[in-house]
Amino acid sequence: MADEKTFRINNPILPGFHPDPSICTANGEYYIANSTFEWYPGVEICRSKDLIHWSAVPSPLSEKRLLDMNGERPSCGIWAPCLSYADGKFWLVYTNVRNWNFGTMKDTPNFLTTAPSIEGPWSDPVFLNASGFDASMFHDDDGRHWYINMEWDFRKEGPRQFSGIVMREYFPEKKLLSDTRKKIFCGTDIGLVEGPHLYKRNGWYYIAAAEGGTSYEHALTVARSRTIEGPYEIHPQNPLISSYGHRELKLQKAGHGSWCSSIDGTKTYLVYLCGRPLPDSDECVLGRETGIAEIEWKNDWPYVMQTDGILSNIPPAYIEIPVSSALHTEQSYPGCGHVHYTFNDESFLQDFKTLRTPLTEGRCSIADRKGWLRIKGGQSPWSCYEQSLIARRQTNFCFTAETKMEFEPDYFQQYAGLVYRYDEETQYLLQVTWNEEKGKIIQLNTIMPGNFEQGMPLQIRQNAPVWLRLSVSYRTAQFSWSQDGKIFHMIRPVCDAGKLSDEYAGQGFTGAFIGVFCVDTEFYTKSADFEYFDYDEK
Repeated sequence: MADEKTFRINNPILPGFHPDPSICTANGEYYIANSTFEWYPGVEICRSKDLIHWSAVPSPLSEKRLLDMNGERPSCGIWAPCLSYADGKFWLVYTNVRNWNFGTMKDTPNFLTTAPSIEGPWSDPVFLNASGFDASMFHDDDGRHWYINMEWDFRKEGPRQFSGIVMREYFPEKKLLSDTRKKIFCGTDIGLVEGPHLYKRNGWYYIAAAEGGTSYEHALTVARSRTIEGPYEIHPQNPLISSYGHRELKLQKAGHGSWCSSIDGTKTYLVYLCGRPLPDSDECVLGRETGIAEIEWKNDWPYVMQTDGILSNIPPAYIEIPVSSALHTEQSYPGCGHVHYTFNDESFLQDFKTLRTPLTEGRCSIADRKGWLRIKGGQSPWSCYEQSLIARRQTNFCFTAETKMEFEPDYFQQYAGLVYRYDEETQYLLQVTWNEEKGKIIQLNTIMPGNFEQGMPLQIRQNAPVWLRLSVSYRTAQFSWSQDGKIFHMIRPVCDAGKLSDEYAGQGFTGAFIGVFCVDTEFYTKSADFEYFDYDEK
């Protein structure tokens, strides 16, 4: 038998835009599902056998049959999925938010899809309800299935619109919810109760629900009851986890989480939402990330274990787990470090996403030109419909991204290049386009809420490739370009990465992405070719 030792798992375990984690175990593996909002395909899933090494699973909502977000505004789309395993299959409950910040009402249809394997195939979605968002499914040990979601009461004002957690029984054979609706939990004085999950242990039912909003007041509340319908008593040291009042911590915004037993059944692990602000700033350019903590049970109540063994509700910087000395224990995350993406096959897609609709051969192709990604010009960077763009999340405060592009515009409405973005109203675009006086040019354009600034046009050679680069160090983002791939020229202005955050852009829920795009608002036909995309964390 191999010697046992401990390994330190540093937080966050899924860096960059990985919000609202839902964890489960099945077939000797851990799975975490995360929200994706307007990014397509919907729901991010990562897997691990040991909590140390994580790899991406193909996103389940990858076709219009399962998800269509065309036209949805920023930070609509997939909110707080719930992934579970029961009856020999995976269950995925998700919300496709159609409207959330326009008017007093919200449009939040919730759906269920199942699959025999985490790779699919996923069944046709079953519409469940739309009375609120952040829905989840609980599988009781008596074989019954219970569906819960937060309830949105548009008649009220402020935090009282988050009016509680409602429950119905779900009947898989009929694919229907019961007629009986029961409000089982109204939250605490923290307010804004959402993101509910149900659990059962030692005869107790537990409800874990996010409260306090999604920013620095965020928290995870826990309550328990002897019956599933309640009443639920609040944890004696509620909340279970929160960073509120501890601005010295690296991990802020802690809350919205779920837990599961370890694969061997000896421990309990909690995953939760967190954010890392830029130094001396409130801005979390990396978005909301996923952290992990070990739970210790005391008098049938869960507590977060700290690195020194004490029990308190702040997020730990790391946890330690026993591992075999035979294991390769270097911690790894999907899409981090130095990744050189080529376009000889579709493997790059595990880290890249599009906006709102699936990636199609008509918009992006690796077949039209061998070894290159061809992107056909789509709608403008402000469009919520058919943009031709692929991008990956930023996972470190310091990185360099680079691509080589061939693009020959002949009209000013044709432009393509490298984008660093938060949403349609908050982004930087290093683009090649056409100018009637200078011909083919490169310029850096800035889109910020209520403002559009065009950079100085610089003439470049026609019928020649151009290399585009973005170097980011914390909040400083510097674009540059080259026409030989060796000598790079900086281009003004120096950009502020901190603006690509929830805090700057207004109430939103995503994070910074880097990618490539092509626009043709004349005919939607002009194409740009990309030979590679390099992402290198420093």
